[in-house]
Amino acid sequence: MADNVTSLFRSTTAHSPSMAALTRESDGAGPVDFCIPCNPYFPTPAMFEDMAGRLRDIITYYPSSADTITAELCSLLRLPPQCVAMGNGSTELITWIDHLLVRESLAVPVPTFGRWTDQPMETGKRVDMFPLQEAGGFALDLAQYAEFIRARGTRVAVVCNPNNPDGGFLHKHAIVQFMDAMADLDLVVIDESFLEFADAENEPSVVQEAMLRPNVIVLRSLGKNFGLHGIRFGYLVANPALAGRVRSMLPKWNLNSFAEHVVFMLKEHGAEYAQSLHQVRRDRMDMSGQLSSLPGLTVYPSQGNFLFVRLPVGAEGTVVRDRMLTEHRILVRECGNKIGSSSRFLRLVVRPQVDVRRLVTGLEQVLYGTSRRGAAGPEQATGTGYSSGTAAVDRLVSRTNGAGMRGLAAQTAGAGVPGLAAAPSAGTGMPLPAAVSAPAVDTGGGMPVPAAASVVTGGGAGVPGVPQPVAQPVPQQAPAPVPQPVPQQAPAPVPQPVPQQVPGPVPQPVPIPAPAQPLAPVAQAPMPATAFPAPAAAQVPPQVPPPAGPTPPGVPARGGLTAAQVRGTDGLSMAPATGWQGPQSWPDPAGMDQVG
Repeated sequence: MADNVTSLFRSTTAHSPSMAALTRESDGAGPVDFCIPCNPYFPTPAMFEDMAGRLRDIITYYPSSADTITAELCSLLRLPPQCVAMGNGSTELITWIDHLLVRESLAVPVPTFGRWTDQPMETGKRVDMFPLQEAGGFALDLAQYAEFIRARGTRVAVVCNPNNPDGGFLHKHAIVQFMDAMADLDLVVIDESFLEFADAENEPSVVQEAMLRPNVIVLRSLGKNFGLHGIRFGYLVANPALAGRVRSMLPKWNLNSFAEHVVFMLKEHGAEYAQSLHQVRRDRMDMSGQLSSLPGLTVYPSQGNFLFVRLPVGAEGTVVRDRMLTEHRILVRECGNKIGSSSRFLRLVVRPQVDVRRLVTGLEQVLYGTSRRGAAGPEQATGTGYSSGTAAVDRLVSRTNGAGMRGLAAQTAGAGVPGLAAAPSAGTGMPLPAAVSAPAVDTGGGMPVPAAASVVTGGGAGVPGVPQPVAQPVPQQAPAPVPQPVPQQAPAPVPQPVPQQVPGPVPQPVPIPAPAQPLAPVAQAPMPATAFPAPAAAQVPPQVPPPAGPTPPGVPARGGLTAAQVRGTDGLSMAPATGWQGPQSWPDPAGMDQVG
């Protein structure tokens, strides 16, 4: 396998070769898998024996229709079938969401699950990427994200909770506030594919709230939770109109017989499933502690079934990945091809302790071994918490996400605006956008969470519970450094280049030396009612109207990124070589109160 490892990774269209491909290149036994985020404790051995005994019938005959399988799943989750659409994996559902509901632009924090950036770019949409800062532990500030969406005029917003690859978690009340603040958008997607593994909150899902709102979809996984990636099944939850629109486009038999068999046997194995989730959470804590003991290795807090780690200075992720596979038969996920990350980062799936000990031993030998030159070097005092890969990505995102964003964070740095961090040092990437004028903050408490029964309607009106910002004087346009003729707006319908509006004189950011280690994410507090910007009708972003008609394939809509730009050489090229005992108390992934 050693001679073919590099070619295996380069020849695949996915981030890593499949386990089948790796097995074919070896002696018939695959490596220990720390790459694919799968539940290692479910199904149980008895369930696998049951499926093996019925294999002939499962693969010989057609499955029931998707409606039948969906109805059975909904009876377990106590969800109305008209609000659910089951797909052949979450990727199928993301594809249809893009084709049916994303018209011209989509915003997504990066790094995140790659299909949320790649899929809309493949269909010619503009993707507005909001960089998560390494110095802040890759934590997502929803208030700043909302400002970014308003400034860009984006029509669809995506939030992954927990986020992949870092495992960052957002509490339910914050997600609901964000959904309501974005009620005027075409669509808000909350991807909860890994939420089953979270233990920071008892009922973290927002599926109940999504069913009551006209523009919200919640995406959930089954393959990851049930340890059955090969079956390819997942589902989305939305109001009946949205769910029905996606469901109407799916083939009648888009779910296979294995998916049907598993769904119908789940009601007898609720207790085993709950125990498997509990064990994964315990293993996550143990694994994080063992990895944190390695010198120079940074482990970020996670609520998923994986851990995001930063390698020591001098360690090249592709080299570590290849040596772990060839020398120790361990497969890890190197994140150099993930937008917003770099090859200095690995995503490691939570596995049983016996496998973790093998992983730690392998990393020790690869990073610090004396038999050959170790991959790690001493930490350098560079004055920045950024690795070169993330800085290059942020520079690319900053250029393509439009003018007028640089330096906005510096305007409110140190001004006491909640949720806004000081601008990073020069050369470390694009500062996160902040409000141009911050409204007064009521320190007496945050915005009350809307009741689940309240229905929020879209449109240009203000969102109930979210006060509108006080109108502020429009800043004068800053003169250009070199006098240039100002283009006049032509009355004829001939398209003319429209210069980006400069929001005002931008003060230079004050360089702030970064700490030697990345900062841990600060525990999130309830957001003030004034944290989110007003909907588009009350606060119109200075955007150029989109051209009429669909965007041609491969052409960035309104100056965004194309897939070729992202996958080209602009800093992004690959680096060199709660207890169920039966069907009456089925655990509730939907976040609803349990029965029984």
